[in-house]
Amino acid sequence: MSGTLNKVMLIGHLGDEVKMHYFDGGNCVGRFPLATNETYVNKQTNERVSNTEWHNIVVRNKAAEICEKYLSKGDKVYIEGRLKTRKWTDDKGTDRYSTEIQCTDFTFLSTKNENQGSQAAAANTQAATPDPALSSPTESITEDNDDLPF
Repeated sequence: MSGTLNKVMLIGHLGDEVKMHYFDGGNCVGRFPLATNETYVNKQTNERVSNTEWHNIVVRNKAAEICEKYLSKGDKVYIEGRLKTRKWTDDKGTDRYSTEIQCTDFTFLSTKNENQGSQAAAANTQAATPDPALSSPTESITEDNDDLPF
């Protein structure tokens, strides 16, 4: 064991649609902003204060395609991953840094149908065959296939 840990767990709402980028060889990357909120009461003024923090989420390959297909702006999602800071140079030649969450696991907490109004949701509940991808919204994208008994 290395004695260090880089792990992030977030529950938030998508701030935009998943933006996809495809590479040669079939690999792809999906990116989207995730908003988390903190609400508290200011003890001095008794006012309710709400702060929003924005996180840049990066999802890769098959998981990115699943997110693009089933997530849309405003959807609630659980994200698990690790922090990664990238260094890049802007148009003026200045070094810039960007901190992202490299997603390793996610769970959809709402679907596109929940955000499209009650009529669309009612129509979807009457469908004869439900979409199997929506019945199990958890997708693990770790590739550890060891034979541990637990």
